[in-house]
Amino acid sequence: MSTAPVADPTRVPDVGDRLYRQISRDTGQVLVVYGDGENSPDSTAVLYMREGPEWRPMATWPAHNGRNGWTGRHREGDERSPIGVFGLSDAGGVLDDPGTRLPYLQDANSFAPPNRAEAHQHDFDYVIAIDYNRRPGHPPDDGARPEGDAKGGGIWLHLDHGDGTSACVSVPMDAMQFLLRTLDPARRPVMVMGDRQELRA
Repeated sequence: MSTAPVADPTRVPDVGDRLYRQISRDTGQVLVVYGDGENSPDSTAVLYMREGPEWRPMATWPAHNGRNGWTGRHREGDERSPIGVFGLSDAGGVLDDPGTRLPYLQDANSFAPPNRAEAHQHDFDYVIAIDYNRRPGHPPDDGARPEGDAKGGGIWLHLDHGDGTSACVSVPMDAMQFLLRTLDPARRPVMVMGDRQELRA
């Protein structure tokens, strides 16, 4: 009689050594975005919190990523989300601060909808900047791209509109509110994101 292997509670589930080694020992909050496949826009987001030596799942939500899927070499306009481990350090949006500990910029002009389509009118009501090719410690709308424009930028966690994104990750309103109220800069929150096969590598 064989039994299924027991998951190691001291490891973030289904994140292999390559990416797990990039998570700082000081990090106490990890948001993992598990993409359904390399070319899929569909994913699942799970927030894990470190309690002592163990990682505990706190909440799970449906999510979307780039409409063309994922890539380890993101380029401007490829409509794929970058694979990797990225800080979550700054937030903002059209709506007032919901009670986050992250630095928060409320500005309807800076976070205007990306296009006129009705489905996108609330995309940026709340956003959290994903620290890919940006300067942590600056508002999400900061246009600086330290690694150059060709590598893209302006990649955010924002409200879901029911389909894939240009490269961002999107989640429902309740998820954004929960994350904004839960993420704590003192716990050095990060996002680990990619399709499931790459995450396990």
